[in-house]
Amino acid sequence: MARKTQMAELRKLSLPELRKRMRDLKSEHFEMRFERISGKLENYRRLRELRREIARVKTLITEMEMRI
Repeated sequence: MARKTQMAELRKLSLPELRKRMRDLKSEHFEMRFERISGKLENYRRLRELRREIARVKTLITEMEMRI
């Protein structure tokens, strides 16, 4: 159920907002990868959540670009 709510919220965003969200998610994922390597990462599940959210945003960006 949470995914449907999350997708509904993401669908409300405009294309530039989605692209900004993508940049933010990718930078957070990049930082967390380094934390994992250095042994400082405490929440490994967040990495998985980030990858999935990045995929959702990419999907919506592609859908919006196809409409244009």
